[in-house]
Amino acid sequence: MAKLSREDRMTIKALIDRGSSNRELARLLGVSEGAVRYHRRRQAEAAPDGRAEQQRLAAQFRAAIDAYLEGREESSPANVAELHAWLIAEHDYPGTVRSVQRYVRGAFPAPARRARRRVETPPGGQAQADWAHFPGVRIGGALVDLVAFFMQLSFSRAWALVWSEGKHLLAWLSVHNGALIRLGGVPASVRVDNEKTAVVAGAGAWGTIHPSYRRYAQTLRFHVDACAPRAPQAKGKIERRIRDGRYGCDPYHRHWETVEQLQAFTDQRRLELMARRICPATGTDVLSAWHAERAHLGPLPVPLPEPFDIALTRRVGADCTVAFEGRTYSVPFRYLGQRVELRGCARHVQILAGTELLAAHPRGTPERIVLDPAHFQGESTATVIAPQPLGRLWAHGWPRSRPWCPSAGRWICTPRWRRWPDEHQDHRTAHRRPRRHHRAPAPPRPRARRPGAARALERGDQG
Repeated sequence: MAKLSREDRMTIKALIDRGSSNRELARLLGVSEGAVRYHRRRQAEAAPDGRAEQQRLAAQFRAAIDAYLEGREESSPANVAELHAWLIAEHDYPGTVRSVQRYVRGAFPAPARRARRRVETPPGGQAQADWAHFPGVRIGGALVDLVAFFMQLSFSRAWALVWSEGKHLLAWLSVHNGALIRLGGVPASVRVDNEKTAVVAGAGAWGTIHPSYRRYAQTLRFHVDACAPRAPQAKGKIERRIRDGRYGCDPYHRHWETVEQLQAFTDQRRLELMARRICPATGTDVLSAWHAERAHLGPLPVPLPEPFDIALTRRVGADCTVAFEGRTYSVPFRYLGQRVELRGCARHVQILAGTELLAAHPRGTPERIVLDPAHFQGESTATVIAPQPLGRLWAHGWPRSRPWCPSAGRWICTPRWRRWPDEHQDHRTAHRRPRRHHRAPAPPRPRARRPGAARALERGDQG
């Protein structure tokens, strides 16, 4: 038999006076007809509900509960679920956690409630940011799942909405750029939820901020304030703004050709809503309060940092290069031996020293060595001597003006008269001077005899 609340019992009494049947009352309250008949009979007898006087199951374990509280030096259980698990493990408690909750509520005084402090931040002091999901928005004739990034200034209640098709790290930084541009400056701190693109481990003040997001915040000079877990009231302003934004900037009322068209509509609608709403901190409309607060926001760097998903530091080697993602990139020689920051953006690899952009190379190229000849030119500094010039060969376009030996796999710089006649010739004999072709040698001449010996032969003298 289901236990009805006091409101349900009053409903039964009111509908009985109007002639409702037990079946209708049972269907309305979602209980059995027997429960309706029981309560009708108790109301007719003017007797209280007898089950309210029954002893709770957990009352039989009162001694064990007192021992539990004494061991923890508590006057009432602070964690009922932990108490229930302890009763099962130590005393084979047969009931549910709900039965322990009912007993604790009636047998122990209610715990003290902590009051929450209402805080109004100063102008430019804080912004709150969070995502909102909009599945099935019709974009270009197809249903696309979009996410909306909301950012609101806590003082003036001015807000920005940026649409995105994903929540990955590059999208997270891109929507930050778009929101800060629309707000016209950078607040001192941004309170964010514990998204993996913002907090990689832990949560709240004890969480670990994502390295790329932390470096992005350092570049724009704002503090990342991670919200406490399971505390939606700690970012109530942005939660309220998301609820209002679902109705004020509803994307489902029409079909959109592109996301850019939806973004243009949202930007116009945002200004209209801010002109109509009142800022509780100033008493003026939100649009006027926003214009007054912009003077307290930090300036936006020009240009804004390109979104990146990897940020790390490397020391510049002796050949003025750094290694990143299996490739070697050149750096201006003036930064020899110094540590520079490398950022992996969507299409480029940026190399920075502090906030100064030193170089930007294409990312993910098939070449493993990416060099910029301008990085090796210039005057020497007090600590670094400029690289030795390449000489006249490079000045005249070497090695492009020099022959290429396919078999050797390298450029060969030899005098023109000593180059090989055939490019398929073995590179080991490529530098040898071709032999001259001589005439065939004449047959050997007979040896001339001495004159005296010849006269002796003619006389026939054998001796």
